[in-house]
Amino acid sequence: MLIAITGASGFIGSALSSSLEKDGHKILSVSRSTSGDVLWDPTSGQIEAGKLEGIDAVIHLAGENIASRRWTDKQKRRILDSRVEGTKLLAKSIVNLANPPSVFLSGSAIGIYGNRGDEELDEDSSRGSGFLSDVVDQWEKSTVEAEEAGVRVTHLRTGLVQSPKDGMMKKTLPFFKLGIGGKLGSGSQFWSWISLEDEIRLISWLLTADLSGPVNLTAPNPVTNVEFTKSLGRAVSRPTIFPIPMIGPKLLLGGELASNLIETSARVIPKRALEHGFEFHHSDLDASLPDILKK
Repeated sequence: MLIAITGASGFIGSALSSSLEKDGHKILSVSRSTSGDVLWDPTSGQIEAGKLEGIDAVIHLAGENIASRRWTDKQKRRILDSRVEGTKLLAKSIVNLANPPSVFLSGSAIGIYGNRGDEELDEDSSRGSGFLSDVVDQWEKSTVEAEEAGVRVTHLRTGLVQSPKDGMMKKTLPFFKLGIGGKLGSGSQFWSWISLEDEIRLISWLLTADLSGPVNLTAPNPVTNVEFTKSLGRAVSRPTIFPIPMIGPKLLLGGELASNLIETSARVIPKRALEHGFEFHHSDLDASLPDILKK
């Protein structure tokens, strides 16, 4: 397949591109940088659409990092616009091609469910409330032009991707290796995780799976922050006896961002992937972490 990918140089995008190329697919990188194959600028609504002719699929992963800086009103607008405007531009561009691709896998997030305590959530669950829920809701609705044109659109509702190379794990792992890792806040909040390996496998599988609409990209067994903390401590053979009060993250990141990143509880199940036969390599965190840490 000839696959156009936005965010191909990012944490997930680079691993996905490499994996797909190894499987024999050809990748077109859609990027703001001239080093990419297809130049685009969602802010100004510009894209080299002609270079997309002949593609079989689009995987859209680009968007402003939600944790890159404090959530001022200006930053919130950047987070929203980077997702909504970029997605609308892609949807419009592909349906105007002479031969549109058959599939559009569009980035999304489990943030749509909001803070739900220990309630078990799947793709049929209602959306939550709050800024991230609003962002994801508008983000997913931005693919409507492609859907109406008959393109199969799948929304990749991604959870907390686990890899020592990037993301949350890269930031916290050094503290755990020093024996000063611990639960964050109450520790009762559910963290719906997925290994980077399964994230890549699941996105690749969705290229040909007959699934449209939202799909949760999370492991089948979400854990609380306390359980996550204990499992990571065991994996690196270190104690985890020092709880981390929320005052530190809130001072560093700002209260709203810290609460959304750390305290929000979402117990998300990948119901649709499981029902359609996807098999996770990493479904149990405690058993999987030693392997995840080797990647």
